[in-house]
Amino acid sequence: MSTSVSEDTRGFFARLVPPAGLPRRLATQGMVFALGESAFMTGSAVFLTKVVGMSAGRAGLALTIMGVAQFVFSYPAGRIIDRVGPKRIWAAQAVARALVFLALPFVEGFGQYVVAAALMGAFTAFGRSSHQAYVYDVLPPETRVRTQSYMYSWLNIGHTLGALVGGLALATGSLEVIRWTPVVTAVLMVLNAVGITRLPAAPHDLRASSGAARTAPTGPGPLRNVGWILTTFFLGVMWTNQILLNVVIPLWLVEATDAPEVLLAWLFGTNTVLCIFLPAYTSKGVRTIHDALRYVWISSAFFVTSCVITMITHSTVGLITVLLVWLGHVTVTGAELAISAASWSFEAELSDPARRGEYQGVQEVAGALGFQWSPALYTFLALTWGAEGWLVIAAIILGATIGLGPSVRAAQRFAERNFRSAATEGKAAAAT
Repeated sequence: MSTSVSEDTRGFFARLVPPAGLPRRLATQGMVFALGESAFMTGSAVFLTKVVGMSAGRAGLALTIMGVAQFVFSYPAGRIIDRVGPKRIWAAQAVARALVFLALPFVEGFGQYVVAAALMGAFTAFGRSSHQAYVYDVLPPETRVRTQSYMYSWLNIGHTLGALVGGLALATGSLEVIRWTPVVTAVLMVLNAVGITRLPAAPHDLRASSGAARTAPTGPGPLRNVGWILTTFFLGVMWTNQILLNVVIPLWLVEATDAPEVLLAWLFGTNTVLCIFLPAYTSKGVRTIHDALRYVWISSAFFVTSCVITMITHSTVGLITVLLVWLGHVTVTGAELAISAASWSFEAELSDPARRGEYQGVQEVAGALGFQWSPALYTFLALTWGAEGWLVIAAIILGATIGLGPSVRAAQRFAERNFRSAATEGKAAAAT
């Protein structure tokens, strides 16, 4: 009996390790990136207010400007990525981000930080689109979702380790230590860039090297693919589960329940652990677009359940409140895991192999339109309307879930009419 349990345990942890080769290298790269990013982000509030010397309001404005810059550059970045090649852009933006982080210890005041924030937003737009374009371009269709699940787990491991590094910096109580924390992030970004350059070239990189990418692909682009635009918009709405996780439920716990505030640490810890250990399991059922649509409904069911459970905690007391708030957080984590697997399938199967970067750019724009309004609205609905507000939030998610069915089918029909296969693209690159 004990031997069997031991073997099962080893098998469970073995599933966290990606297969040797490209999947493991991609997962490691993601972990290094997340480690560097979280090492700074953990103490960023202290850095902005006490090191740079901004008020909380100005810090928020600067971060909003960074988000606007990322939004504005998303589509142009995608077009450039298709011309230059995703790996080159991915590596270049990592170096560019490292330079911005190196400059941060010398930044003084709001104006200088806004310049740094705008540059960071622009480079982030290039980084997100080039990373996803590379992953979908280089991986065989049958391994894309599985590899993404490993990458997601290792990304969360990196964020956890980065939070520990940032926490240690904060624990010193020294503003000088916090001032120079961005240098640690910069070093890790450079290591990240070196790792990217050693990855194999994707088909679009080969086309760019041969000069073929200088000629724009024929046929309609993503701006004429209404199904893709709507699909990525509705996916943005589904991803508002992150606002429930990180903003609304914590605020609800503090403002509307009698649960102790220390429970917040357990909530975030539970989410992190689940997102490390479960993606490899939860993604196993997604092999086709039909599977992905089924996972959308699973995600929606978890999301709505979380809304109902959390809503009830306004009228409960003591241990019951604690257990229900925790359960509400666990169920919305289930929504996150299910929509992750579905999103990877949609992005891989419904974007044009000849225009990976451009499709990722449009996805970033449409996804932002489906997501960015949610912090203010969800907070208002939950904390001002109470039970009715939670039901409206659930209704928004149900609407997005229903909308994804016809939008995905429209994107499929567009793909069947207009896309060349990835295999055809690869042959064209090799022949050029």
